Amino acid sequence: MEPKSINALMGVMRNDKGISINGSLQKKKLRYMGYFHGYKGYRYCNNPSLVLPYTNFNELQSVYDFDMRIKATMYPQIMFLETALKNYALEEILHLCNSDKFADVYTQLLNDYHSYPVNSELYKKAIRKRMDLRNKVYSIISRDYGRNNIVNHYYDHDRQVPIWAIFELISLGEFGNMIACLNSQARTDISRSVGIRTNADSDGRMVQMIVFTLKDLRNAVAHNNTIFDTRFKTGRVNQRIARYIESETNIRSVNFETIVDYIILISFVMKSLDRNKTDIMAFIKQFEDASESLYHSVPVSIFNRIIHTDTRGKIAALKNFL
Repeated sequence: MEPKSINALMGVMRNDKGISINGSLQKKKLRYMGYFHGYKGYRYCNNPSLVLPYTNFNELQSVYDFDMRIKATMYPQIMFLETALKNYALEEILHLCNSDKFADVYTQLLNDYHSYPVNSELYKKAIRKRMDLRNKVYSIISRDYGRNNIVNHYYDHDRQVPIWAIFELISLGEFGNMIACLNSQARTDISRSVGIRTNADSDGRMVQMIVFTLKDLRNAVAHNNTIFDTRFKTGRVNQRIARYIESETNIRSVNFETIVDYIILISFVMKSLDRNKTDIMAFIKQFEDASESLYHSVPVSIFNRIIHTDTRGKIAALKNFL
């Protein structure tokens, strides 16, 4: 198929999709967002079959702007959580291992496989996960030699890259895998240190679940993918997180099917880490302002597909919890 010009793509939107778009200003805005990233990415909610009933380009632009605003709101808080969770975990790991060498951490703490009967499927799965983690860590170090001053410094002096430096190199997903491979003692110590109630997390798995839940959102925000309808999820969120948040906050129906539940999760973890309440409330206010702006910019039929009817009640309960 012969590629279409921007004018031809505008014609497709007008003639085939019933979306009014005209003039040099709207053409420029379409170029800014991109037809395929913008229109193709924002024409539906949750599922490509659930097309949003746009009648003009300004409505599409408003949804796009809302998505950009909440990404800008979330990004610094997700970065804060990633850094803070890594540092809390690092502190407990160094305390338990009494060494900053990855080989020692691997031997002494990354041995969750001991929790399962030898040769059972869970045992073998845990062993493979542990070996995969080790290979990934060494692969990252090899990748970054020559372009990362920290890695260069240690290798050029024939020294092992310490665990704290490895934490600087690994992604949020690999950090989650590392927490998952830690033994029960290490996991529960980390869980306690970040403010998770012990009686709600006896196996210490809550932190890794939180990390894996944030990972998909973090990657979507960092790569400027669409997030307003939570399409970024790569799997089901473990409902233990939802039930724990509900029990602590009295917020009902937390299921991570709508973006407000991620606002709740980020706020909840910020509070667990004893972040200043003013900062958390400012974060929530930014989301509220973006939602209010969307409300005044699109028909109710579109707004209610994006901002579910229980959002206001959830935000009120979250503020009350804080």
